Amino acid sequence: MKCGAGIEARQVNELFINIDPIQAGGRLTGDAIKAIIAYGDGYSVCDNCRKPNRLDCISKPPIAEFHKEVAAWLSMDEARMMPGARRGFQAVAHTYVQKGDPVLLTSLSHYTEFLAVEEAGGVACEIPADAGHIVTPDAAAAKIDEVKKKFGKAPVLAFIDHVDYQFGNLHDVAGIAKVSHENDVPVLCNGAYTVGTMPVDGKAMGVDFVVGSGHKSMAAPAPSGVLAATAERAKEVFRTTAIEGDVTKRKFGVKEPELMGCTLMGATLVGMMASFPHVKERVKHFDRELENNRVVMEALLSIEGTRVLSEYPRKHTLTRVDTTGSFDKVAETHKKKGFYFSSALNEKGIFGIIPGATRVWKFNTYGMTELQARYLADAFVVVAQENGLAVRP
Repeated sequence: MKCGAGIEARQVNELFINIDPIQAGGRLTGDAIKAIIAYGDGYSVCDNCRKPNRLDCISKPPIAEFHKEVAAWLSMDEARMMPGARRGFQAVAHTYVQKGDPVLLTSLSHYTEFLAVEEAGGVACEIPADAGHIVTPDAAAAKIDEVKKKFGKAPVLAFIDHVDYQFGNLHDVAGIAKVSHENDVPVLCNGAYTVGTMPVDGKAMGVDFVVGSGHKSMAAPAPSGVLAATAERAKEVFRTTAIEGDVTKRKFGVKEPELMGCTLMGATLVGMMASFPHVKERVKHFDRELENNRVVMEALLSIEGTRVLSEYPRKHTLTRVDTTGSFDKVAETHKKKGFYFSSALNEKGIFGIIPGATRVWKFNTYGMTELQARYLADAFVVVAQENGLAVRP
């Protein structure tokens, strides 16, 4: 089936159990799909844009109220919808970082956090993760001391992942924020994998900013995200324009420079809004998500030679495993090489494993039903047995 211009209709989520690590939390709800159809035109949400002529102030559809709801939901004071989490990183970095300034990241930080620092002219200073791939408050304190000695001042900003993208490990953001604030370092919590999938309380963590990804974890179209801030920091990042034309003397009212005036609009925004009631409800049941993940993990670890590289027991559904001693052994002699693994799973209706990956790979069980989790667990075991791998009872 074609969508026009030779574009094949995508039916991955209709035909498969999708365990792609970056797609699981972003699958759209039925309400979001309907909203996208209705508001697909680029400036559709601007039908009723009136003074002060800023997108987050529009009341029909209820965009202004949505912004307030999201901020309260995250226990923050103000929020803006952004075209992706990375634009939230960019806005904060551009506000606080000047050329040569040291900025805290971690050895597990996403590349977009690095790019935000680079674009602002900052210097990346990584807090190393420990042997278990966890970033600790003690390590953050030691890095801050190191930065002070090297640069003669504390870092101007810290980017800390709530759950990192490499291992899906949950980090002590509250503890890291505490030692950061003791050194007057503002903290941005990267909640790309947690905002929308599990409870996130910015005030309880003691952070200055919470950034989320709509298309990764809030059942929203891409690119979408959220940047939430405390009242104090909102005045700085969400400051309004002061520029004036030298000929026309034009000014631009309450437009916000870090958002280039207005950001998220049209289908991406209303899709995010339409999914929000579902997202607010699903984060209350993260224990069920962890239980489904446990079922799958126990099956995988019953296959001799398989190891989990993420912290275990799991505290998040994004998981990294090492099957060098199991599925990769089969790939050494299989006629399809490593491609046999993803091919065998595809035949069983499972999608999302990188084709050819049989050594170290990631998957995400978020959003599965109990029945789907048990089916996935059985599928891993069956593929192992079909290829002569030993499975513990």
